[in-house]
Amino acid sequence: MSTQHLTDRINNMAVSATLAMAAKARELKQEGRDIIGLSLGEPDFNVPDFIKEAAKKAIDENWSSYSKQIVVSTGAKQSLYNVAMAMIQQGDEVILPAPYWVSYSDIVQLAEGVPVEVPTSLETDFKMTAAQLEAAITPRTKMLWFSSPCNPSGSVYSQQELESLAAVLRKHPGIYVVSDEIYEHINFTGQHVSIAAIEGMYERTITVNGVSKAFAMTGWRAMTGWRIGYIGAPAWIAKATNKLQGQVTSGANSIAQRATIAALEAPKSSIQFMIDEFHKRRDLILGLMAEIPGFKLNVPEGAFYVFPDVSDYFGKTIQGVKIENANDFALFLLDKANVATVTGEAFGNNDCIRISYAASESEIKEAMSRIKAAVLA
Repeated sequence: MSTQHLTDRINNMAVSATLAMAAKARELKQEGRDIIGLSLGEPDFNVPDFIKEAAKKAIDENWSSYSKQIVVSTGAKQSLYNVAMAMIQQGDEVILPAPYWVSYSDIVQLAEGVPVEVPTSLETDFKMTAAQLEAAITPRTKMLWFSSPCNPSGSVYSQQELESLAAVLRKHPGIYVVSDEIYEHINFTGQHVSIAAIEGMYERTITVNGVSKAFAMTGWRAMTGWRIGYIGAPAWIAKATNKLQGQVTSGANSIAQRATIAALEAPKSSIQFMIDEFHKRRDLILGLMAEIPGFKLNVPEGAFYVFPDVSDYFGKTIQGVKIENANDFALFLLDKANVATVTGEAFGNNDCIRISYAASESEIKEAMSRIKAAVLA
């Protein structure tokens, strides 16, 4: 079937880079290649037993009707899409501090908005400054979207940094904020701060969260598929997203929602073992990557990614492969090191690649050994 019969919005939309790399890695595995997959943000832990028991109990108690109490969606990605469709008009500008999560830009464009990328760098820990935010605002600016802890950089905005951004936004009352906090609990600073809690920001902030990361309730595994995301927003925004969702999916399944309640009501100590393990793996991968020439790094304070600058390799030929950009480098690692990563181009940064350390220690060690050997060959 010719693509000429599809809409321009679909033909012009990029395929998710993380899913594309994961699919390519799966194909190579099926061909017999020993691929280590560090491209997906999928915790390698099982869902805690108390959450699974809550789901079983919900089934026994017949929680099988449509839920109507709060706006809960089929994953945080749908929550973001709902907000975009409810709030962004054609031509509205949305500020995206880069690097940003891979789907932000395409979701904004699907809503006929205009993504405005604000480049950040290692020097600012991949965080946007107040001066950069002020400079990016125009009469067309409608929203600011960002994540903290950040996917892909792992950066965490401090109270002071968020206060400085809020000071700028208070001068522009027509701008709304989407604060993606899905990595809230995977935070090594000991404190999570939401911009919604800062003076003057509560009525202008849409907080997006979910359970896939901190509680290992991902949707990638065919036998799991919990897919629960949600927003906290002013009532009029919540009602608008609920209206949209009522015509699309109606709601997320009630069984997974009952399990989510158990997850969110549990003390943080119930998942602290996972957070501690991610912290340990972060230190491990940073130590190993420090031994790889040409990799420049920040120290991520949350999530489970590293985002090394690999631009030192651009313009060079390694093992007969000419490296011109981050996409070339990610494909080089897949082909020569059998390690799947994701190009930073998908996240709005052309100099970096994203590596997930949501993998076992043995996989991390082997992957870093392979990468080091490949670039030194």
